[in-house]
Amino acid sequence: MFNRSLTPYIQSLATKFPVVTLLGPRQSGKTTLVCAAFPNKPYVNMEDIDNRDLATLDPKSFMQKYAQGAILDEVQRAPHLLSYIQVLVDAVRQQGMFILTGSHQPDLHRAVSQSLAGRTALLRLLPLSLQEMRGAQLHDPLEEILLKGGYPRIYQENIPISNAYSSYFQTYVERDVREILQVKNIIQFERFIKLTASRIGQLINYASLASDVGVSAVTIREWIAVLEATYILVRLEPYFENFGKRLIKSPKLYFTDTGLACHLLGIDTAEQLVQDPLYGNLFENWVIMELMKARYNQALDPRLYFYRDTLGKEVDLLFQQGSHLIPIEIKSSKTFSPHFLEGLQYFHAQTPKRAQGGAVIYAGNQTQKIGAFQLFTPENCFQSIG
Repeated sequence: MFNRSLTPYIQSLATKFPVVTLLGPRQSGKTTLVCAAFPNKPYVNMEDIDNRDLATLDPKSFMQKYAQGAILDEVQRAPHLLSYIQVLVDAVRQQGMFILTGSHQPDLHRAVSQSLAGRTALLRLLPLSLQEMRGAQLHDPLEEILLKGGYPRIYQENIPISNAYSSYFQTYVERDVREILQVKNIIQFERFIKLTASRIGQLINYASLASDVGVSAVTIREWIAVLEATYILVRLEPYFENFGKRLIKSPKLYFTDTGLACHLLGIDTAEQLVQDPLYGNLFENWVIMELMKARYNQALDPRLYFYRDTLGKEVDLLFQQGSHLIPIEIKSSKTFSPHFLEGLQYFHAQTPKRAQGGAVIYAGNQTQKIGAFQLFTPENCFQSIG
């Protein structure tokens, strides 16, 4: 079993809040984490039809069974329970009574904002990070990790990745997509997701996607929102500030897991991956998600953005640290080149009072200081920056 970096933080927050809510994609390890972190709490899976029926038909009786608290897994299947939880925790005033998990952001966010505001800590668990893999003595090379992704089952059960992601994707489409959207043309929706994978790291162009898929731009917006809500996609927003230049305001899209992205792109081997025209995009996607995991695994907001102006000048990432902005460039090359620093230097020139230091994360194996900037490898950058 993997030791998840978030474990001590979720245990600590359970001593400060009556409810802790853990969100994340299906199969990211939420259930395993909370059961290991709180072994003495009763566990209730709300995907189970018997549990859900009792919670729906007789919620008072259901809550009486767990008056001392419990782990309620996939609680978005019974969001009405949150009102009963509110009443119970307000009456008992005990910390760490309920541990909730969910894989649909909007359902839980809406219910939490209405019922559990101020009563719950809200955390996110994404698939395995490189640090967690290395801690479990998994020493796969970087290309294999990008190809396999980070879902724990693939490593624990040694499932062939083509089978694992084909099953994951079909289950996701059949359950979550049909349930949320009632999409009539599933083939069209699948084509949309694959087209999205081919545009990793690009600015969102709703009209272009709509034209290629054969639906309206409004539909594309709705579908992207669902992919975000179910943790398939992550939106990276541009940083807005008056830097003396006109800034691009469209966000970029990345996949939560590069293994799924590779599957959707038809990439089956590490050899295919490194030769694919999108390898640089997938490497960038992986680094960005690793930095997000480094923040989420410390129960912190990512505070990650990108910079791009209308002149085409761009920095892959900005990490906001107080009033300072740390620019970060991401390069899939294994060999350092001085031109890697051009974006960092440009950003410093535009924002001399806000920019602080900077980093290049590349696929090589040397770490060194280069003037005001730091050169990092994937193995050593995430704790240093995050």
